Amino acid sequence: MTARTTAPQSVPVTDEAGLGQLREEVRAFLRAELDAGSFSPAPDNWMSGFDPAFSARLGARGWLGMTMPKRYGGHERSLLERFVVSEELLAHGAPVAAHWVADRQMAPGILANGSEEQKQRYLPGIAAGELFFAIGMSEPDAGSDLAAVRTEAAAREDGSWTITGTKVWTTGAHVAHSMVLLARTDGGPGDRHTGLSQFVVDLSHPDIEVRPLRSIDGGTHFNEVVFHDAHVGADALLGRRGEGWAQVMSELAFERSGPERYLSTMPLLRAWAEQLRRTGATPEQRATLGSLTAHAWALRRMSLAVTTELAAGRKPDVLAAMVKDLGSTFEGDVVEAIRACAEIEPHRAGGDPFARLLATGVLHTPAFTLRGGTNEILRGIVARGMGLR
Repeated sequence: MTARTTAPQSVPVTDEAGLGQLREEVRAFLRAELDAGSFSPAPDNWMSGFDPAFSARLGARGWLGMTMPKRYGGHERSLLERFVVSEELLAHGAPVAAHWVADRQMAPGILANGSEEQKQRYLPGIAAGELFFAIGMSEPDAGSDLAAVRTEAAAREDGSWTITGTKVWTTGAHVAHSMVLLARTDGGPGDRHTGLSQFVVDLSHPDIEVRPLRSIDGGTHFNEVVFHDAHVGADALLGRRGEGWAQVMSELAFERSGPERYLSTMPLLRAWAEQLRRTGATPEQRATLGSLTAHAWALRRMSLAVTTELAAGRKPDVLAAMVKDLGSTFEGDVVEAIRACAEIEPHRAGGDPFARLLATGVLHTPAFTLRGGTNEILRGIVARGMGLR
């Protein structure tokens, strides 16, 4: 890892003026990055745009680990400030995949449940944009039924563990340093929510095999991760044995409710709006653009409501599930609506930058409603939360 630059520290900001100033700072940074040619905007770049140098530059500016305590390399800023930074990065299609999972989800999980040694070991690297994580949840035979995981962690007499099993669709595992993994430590699959525990494991382990999975666009950001009786120390256990389900449920509010759940295709929508501004728009195109923009604004208000709940220490699981369901559906709607109105063929993108954006959106659309839990599973969560099942 490279030497870290100490970013300026500041008190949390929640007022409109302060948030507006931060937004302008992020936009100025992104304009400079674009002018320098450091990245090209693309849909879904928070999943597939892996650029460690870009992540390190964000860390140096204090835009990672924003809400974490200073003693762990964080900056003790507000969740609203973090929301503003995330929103701008996503809207500009910046390549943030390297740090995204670690900063969004693993840092809060380790901070809430980790030992002091785990916090000291992992959190400063996350805040610096130098330590990347994968999520070990989905499995080949479990699908979106997270409680059916079969990966096992067997306790040994000396307190260490032997992990056996397979995780799949693991984003970024081929480039991540570590993984937070959910495994069964007690009971069997029939026990469902009991007997599950979380572990932090380093993916350089000789008995952990990472197999990249090629997606339809030729990318390999998905992976299968196989644990061949991997022996890890007692210090790999994250939180309390048997409380993995509760810990994961708390983390999923961060995973499912953020602006990435409705902004994956925002670079395409912005590019189309700019194209219509230059060339003129038909009444149908204006109506479509207005409808998509209004929809995005409503989803933004919902996502902000989840952020407010999290900032207050509450657990907005149902609202987070609603944001993910509606937001991921909207992302696909953006692609299909623009495809119907744009009068271009995305499969013949050639050298047209806008056509390439549309083609990328088309290829990534099938994954929008699957990752983070399928929309069918999420609707079940919402129904239970409303007392309907």
